[in-house]
Amino acid sequence: MALVSLKSLLEAGVHFGHRTEKWHPRMKPYIFTERNGVHIIDLQQTLSSLSTAYAMVRDIVAAGGTLLFVGTKRQAQDTIETEATRCEMPFVVDRWLGGTLTNWRTIKERLDELDRLERMESSGDFGRITKKEGLMLRRRMARLSQRLGGLRRMSGLPSLIFVVDVFREETSIHEANILGIPVVALVDTNCDPRGIDYIIPSNDDAIRAIRLLTGKMADAVVEGRALRKDREPAEEAAPEPKDEELLGEATLAKMREGEIPAAPAEAK
Repeated sequence: MALVSLKSLLEAGVHFGHRTEKWHPRMKPYIFTERNGVHIIDLQQTLSSLSTAYAMVRDIVAAGGTLLFVGTKRQAQDTIETEATRCEMPFVVDRWLGGTLTNWRTIKERLDELDRLERMESSGDFGRITKKEGLMLRRRMARLSQRLGGLRRMSGLPSLIFVVDVFREETSIHEANILGIPVVALVDTNCDPRGIDYIIPSNDDAIRAIRLLTGKMADAVVEGRALRKDREPAEEAAPEPKDEELLGEATLAKMREGEIPAAPAEAK
């Protein structure tokens, strides 16, 4: 069964590309036709690509992987944050900071700083410093939260990233390529698909299209989490401790010499 119907894709406007004069030649295989000066995306390829990406995301998450959602354009921000939060994955909706992936150690240090500042505020430590110092720290905390707050769930480099708008998110894609991190992306007709491992040909400007396809990626994560939980072995009952683990050496020696009788076995 298809993940989504052609009707749903049409209603969301997934098939609308950019004007023909803005197209990128490498997207030609994904273009169905041209209508009124606008390229129309081949939705059969969108369906096929979406299914492939869905299965890949599901399986990687089931194996314990992490998907980083990236979408900093205005039309994508709310959807990216909502869907990433729903499936408990990290996200970036503010400006992408150069080195987020390639200089992860520094980013992690800033996240640790954010946690420390928030603990200081909640414990009342800000009340023990001057108002000026407190104001500066609160501003620093707000700035870190805005830029890095979505990365809190990322303890290390992600297993793969999902991107809305290849043209805008060029830096994040470049960093992922350097590190060999697979990239899944919504790719419009004006974009260069090179560097994208899993191309989902789609309108990347319409909010409804972004919401529909990003939601499917979040669904893949949710399904992968469920599979991982099902595969986890049941916790084995802890074995009862042996006498050697409970008694001291002196007591054990007396038991061996017969000075202390061993406890009788329970009657069956």
